[in-house]
Amino acid sequence: MKYLIVGGVAGGATTAARLRRVDEEAEIVMFERGRYISYANCGLPYYVGGVIPERERLFVQTPDTFKAMFNVDVRVRHEVRFIDREKKEVVVCNLESGEEYRESYDKLVLSPGAEPVRPPIPGINDERIFTLRSVDDTDAIVHFIEEKKPRRVVIVGAGFIGLEMAENFHSRGLRVTIVELAPQVMNVLDFEMAAEVHQHLKTKNVAFFLGDAVSAFERNGDELRVQLKSGRTLVCDFVLLSIGVRPDSRLAKEAGLELGPRGGIKVNEYLQTSDPDIYAVGDAIEFPNPITGKSMPTFLAGPANKQGRIVANNIVEGNRYTYKGAIGTAIAKVFDLTVASTGMPEKVLKEEGIPHQAVIVHPGSHAGYYPGAQPMTIKLVFSPDDGRVLGAQIVGYEGVDKRIDLLASVIQRKGTVVELTEIEHAYAPPYSSAKDPVNIVGFVAENVLLGKSRHIHWYDILNAPQGEYYLVDVRTPEEYALGTIEGAVNIPVQQLRARIAEIPKDRKVVVFCGVGFRAYVAERILRQHGYTEVFNLSGGYKTYQHVTQKQGNEDIFEGDVIEKDDILYQRGTGRQGVLEVRRFEVDACGLQCPGPIMRLKQAMDEASPGDRIVLKATDPGFARDVEAWCSMTGNKLVSLEQERGVITAVVEKAGPHGAQTEPVPQGEGATIICFSDNLDRALAAFVLAQGAASAGKKTTMFFTFWGLNIIKKRKKPRVKKDLMGRLFSWMLPSHAGKLGLSKMNFGGMGARMMRGRMKAKQIASLEEMIESALEADVRIVACQMSMDVMGVSKEELIDGIEIGGVATYMEAASRSTINLFI
Repeated sequence: MKYLIVGGVAGGATTAARLRRVDEEAEIVMFERGRYISYANCGLPYYVGGVIPERERLFVQTPDTFKAMFNVDVRVRHEVRFIDREKKEVVVCNLESGEEYRESYDKLVLSPGAEPVRPPIPGINDERIFTLRSVDDTDAIVHFIEEKKPRRVVIVGAGFIGLEMAENFHSRGLRVTIVELAPQVMNVLDFEMAAEVHQHLKTKNVAFFLGDAVSAFERNGDELRVQLKSGRTLVCDFVLLSIGVRPDSRLAKEAGLELGPRGGIKVNEYLQTSDPDIYAVGDAIEFPNPITGKSMPTFLAGPANKQGRIVANNIVEGNRYTYKGAIGTAIAKVFDLTVASTGMPEKVLKEEGIPHQAVIVHPGSHAGYYPGAQPMTIKLVFSPDDGRVLGAQIVGYEGVDKRIDLLASVIQRKGTVVELTEIEHAYAPPYSSAKDPVNIVGFVAENVLLGKSRHIHWYDILNAPQGEYYLVDVRTPEEYALGTIEGAVNIPVQQLRARIAEIPKDRKVVVFCGVGFRAYVAERILRQHGYTEVFNLSGGYKTYQHVTQKQGNEDIFEGDVIEKDDILYQRGTGRQGVLEVRRFEVDACGLQCPGPIMRLKQAMDEASPGDRIVLKATDPGFARDVEAWCSMTGNKLVSLEQERGVITAVVEKAGPHGAQTEPVPQGEGATIICFSDNLDRALAAFVLAQGAASAGKKTTMFFTFWGLNIIKKRKKPRVKKDLMGRLFSWMLPSHAGKLGLSKMNFGGMGARMMRGRMKAKQIASLEEMIESALEADVRIVACQMSMDVMGVSKEELIDGIEIGGVATYMEAASRSTINLFI
């Protein structure tokens, strides 16, 4: 028997190897139009990025080793031009010599793969526009980078390959900009899952334009100008097209073989084409999807390799082995994140009209009490009729791969959410929890399936008419104060039974918490108290936050200029010579605002010009604060990175020997008037005061009327007061420790909870902030007129307080560009 194979990468090479293992006597010829066979296509981005340092590691086999091991006649740089089905011959062209010849076959296997999409955009054939599909493509990109030393790249398309290349270009020091036509990256994900990827890309200083497309490419010397349909122009050194691929079915089409509705080669369950002597595998074929039943291609190496094995068995042993289709299980590393999907996303099920329900959970990668647990988000889509699992997506840091594999195995065998609850997993605290994340998402889905919980989604809330839902935030008052859904009322789940009468029974009630568990508890309480229209916000406030934040990251490189020294600068930054600099490591992890900035200010005060402070913090707001602080003070923010929740800022002290930025023009001082004695407002006043002081501003805090209660001593001397003075003393807080909240004070319980929460989060207390402000030379002035009215004497105020009047305030305000009234 004589077998011909067209294509020598994943599917073709696997078919050839398996054919030889099951038929030692057959003549096997494999044609590959490229120069290489059996190479790691999926490893190409990591070779470009230098993660895989040696090019040879990309090759599983060479033509010589393949011949020696499997006795296969491998012919590289040979292209099959035509199939003569009547004569059972193919017409082959030797691309090196140009010679054409015919080769007969008994069975033919097509594995031509897929080809990159190159739409007819003006200028798209420029030599500085690349695709990445083969080793030759990879070599061209690496050669360009090494020879031309580019600094800016635009990636068109934000699928798996586009984002993998973004990371690898970034690791080579390139400034990366992504343009994506869709409103999200990675179209196999649903929007709320992609939103997590968007927010992560922002922390890596990757620019990306969503919902935009390229209208033209224009060459300008060594630069490429990428014109977008929105009217923007992006300037770069080269472009990578990652728009997608389509099945390379030209050969099959010209041979009269039947194609599928999406242009791939149509095959049956034995992977036969419409010609029984011709089989096909890999990216070029179409096969019914096991979930939707619709014919579609699958551009993945795993299925291609498995198909090659099935085809070889069927060719030699007869059509005994069937292919059941691929559910599209895929995974990608996107900087620190791991992103994975399997089965169908919710948006495709909606388009296909397939009934479904979805749940979102945010479990940890392993037991929370064991150090290093990382968050992950799992979305599960399932049938509302029988609980069959239809799809799943995971975004996280650790353990994503093993969870998506478990879910994929359940989907493949048409398993249900009940099976997820029963999965037995290997458990030890460093690896998982007693209830694995897969069990957790199964429990939640089972509750929905059984009617014990009703989930509602972020898009339901955003698209609902105003007033349709009564929103109840069941988190703590401290969490509520940090942000919530507009219009939501705060009733902590611990207080729900006592305050249940506050919730109307004639409204649709949506309960939510951080990630969904406390809301489920609240939902069960309400249901068992006669509330019928109660819904749990799937994924909680965490998911809602992800989708309601700004998704794109446009124009962050707008200030880039290349000057005469051929160095890329950001407008407004200075140039740094080659100097020996000292580095100071500062650990501010665990401290909340303004702690990290104050630590930075202290370190900067001790440093010399040109020295660099490397500060690590876990407060998410520090990333924004440090940029603003450097802008105000004129110090240079050398770099800002975020990895696994830790923000690392490198700041260089300005001075004659150090690079510096032009500080934003500032006034000499900042003035804050404190009229209120609410704890939350007092905290805000001192946070702002310390921030102004850390920026080098001469800061004055002016306390008047009720604000005087903030700066009273805890242990005051006995002073003589008139009747009104004594009344004010009885009715008003006696010192900072007695202050209440402006909202949700609950007779002082809210204030105690706030202080407890601050302590747990390692945020300085109000008393500590007052002390820190005085140490930072913040000027604290008590209004003399207010003291007289309220019967407060100087002896009752904390040490270091100045007494002044309106003139004192006006003098400070006259030299301030910041005047705040709190």
